[in-house]
Amino acid sequence: MRQAPSHPAALTAELIAVVVAVTDGVPRILTIQGGKSLPSGPFAGTHRSLQEGVRHWVEEQTHHHLGYLEQLYTFADRDRTADGVERQVIAISYLGLTREARSDPPEAVSWEGWYGYFPWEDHRDEGAAIVSNRIGPCLHRWVDTADDTATRRHRRHRADVNFGLNGRPWNEELVLQRYELLYEAELVAEASAFGIDASMPVPGEPMLHDHRRILATAVARLRAKIKYRPVVFELMPPHFTLLHLQRAVEALAGMRLHKQNFRRLIDQQELVEETGETTAETGGRPAKLFRFRREVQVERAIAGTKLPLSRGA
Repeated sequence: MRQAPSHPAALTAELIAVVVAVTDGVPRILTIQGGKSLPSGPFAGTHRSLQEGVRHWVEEQTHHHLGYLEQLYTFADRDRTADGVERQVIAISYLGLTREARSDPPEAVSWEGWYGYFPWEDHRDEGAAIVSNRIGPCLHRWVDTADDTATRRHRRHRADVNFGLNGRPWNEELVLQRYELLYEAELVAEASAFGIDASMPVPGEPMLHDHRRILATAVARLRAKIKYRPVVFELMPPHFTLLHLQRAVEALAGMRLHKQNFRRLIDQQELVEETGETTAETGGRPAKLFRFRREVQVERAIAGTKLPLSRGA
C-alpha cells in the first residue's frame, strides 16, 4: 500500500486573465514581464469573488480597466512554478474583451499580437506556409520516431487532423490541440529541457509557465464564440464601417471571409444599424458608419455554424 507523502504539495489558487483587443486588424493581448506572461495573481481572502480577484490583479498590474469578462477554463497542474518548490496549482483563467488603451502602460506591460505566439494560426498571411514548410516536416519526423506501427498511425492521424495535412481541411478552432501536439513533439520552447529561450524549429514566442497553453485556450474559445454570439462588438468602437467589422472578425479567425456572405449574415441578424454618418478613412469614397444594436440580446445566436469563409483566399 502506497503511503501518502509526509509533506504534501502546497495547494494554491491562481487567477489568470487573457485580455484581448483588436487594433488595426491585429488581435492583441495584454501582457506583463515584457510579453512573457499574462496578468495573474493569487486568489486572496480580500476578494469577494473570483471575478473581482482577476479584475483586481489586471488593474493593479497593468492599470487597464476591464469590461466584458467571462470564465475561460480551470487548469490543475503540479510544478507550474520553476522555483524548485513542489506545488499543486489551480489556475482559474478568464477571457476579457476590450479596446486597447492608448495611454502609456507601466514598465514591462505591453500589448502583443497573439500571432507572434502562434504564427501558424494566421492563414491570412504566412500561417499556411509555416504549416507546410516548417511544422509539417517536423511532425513527419516525430511520427517516424514512434516505436511501433500503431503509435505511428495514431500520431499521423492527429497531425493530419490538427494541422490540415495530407488533404485534411484546416479547422481554425483547434488552436489548443495544435499547441499541445507541438508540445508533445517537443517542438515548442516550453517543452525543452534547456528552457524557454532554446532555439526551436517551429517559430513562435514562448511564455513562462503554461501561459501560452492558456492563451491557446482563449484563442480557440473566441474563434468558436464569434460564430454564434455577437461578442465581436465588445472589441469594436461605438461607430464602425462594415469593412472594419469584417476585418476584426478575420483577424480573430485568422482567415479571409467572403465579403457578400458576411454582409448578408449581418443584415439577416439585424445586429447593426446605420448612424447616418460616413467616414473617408477607408481611402475611397465615403463609407457608411454603423453601430451595434444594443437591444439585440447578447445571447442571441447568429444563424449558421460556420463563418462565411472565402475558400482559397
